[in-house]
Amino acid sequence: MALKYRTRKVVKPADLNSRNTLFGGRLLEWIDEECGVYAGCQMSSRTLVTKYMSELNFLSAAYQGDVVEIGVDTVDVTRTTIAVTCHVRNKETKEEIVSIDKIVFVNVDEKGRPVRHGNFPYTPAQSNDR
Repeated sequence: MALKYRTRKVVKPADLNSRNTLFGGRLLEWIDEECGVYAGCQMSSRTLVTKYMSELNFLSAAYQGDVVEIGVDTVDVTRTTIAVTCHVRNKETKEEIVSIDKIVFVNVDEKGRPVRHGNFPYTPAQSNDR
């Protein structure tokens, strides 16, 4: 798999939980945003919504001042969906913070119904690499 680390975030005081480590909810927000942008670029769509996120496996903590990198790659594509995998690591140590095997995004119409996305059938060469 050609996982690319595309986004970096600095852990700031507002991102910390009561243990002074990166709050899991903040990290999930970053993951959902980054993976959604990636999926939208791959599918030539601006109307994707998050449908499913597999089990999360938190492996290590991140602390104030750490830079975390978010890596994402395509796992599967159907007529209306794209599934991606995501890994987050500490930029300096390369220690993995969390991994998510599968996040599924669905392309929807104005009424929220699944519709064919703009890049189907999908080939990575056609995608809008970001």
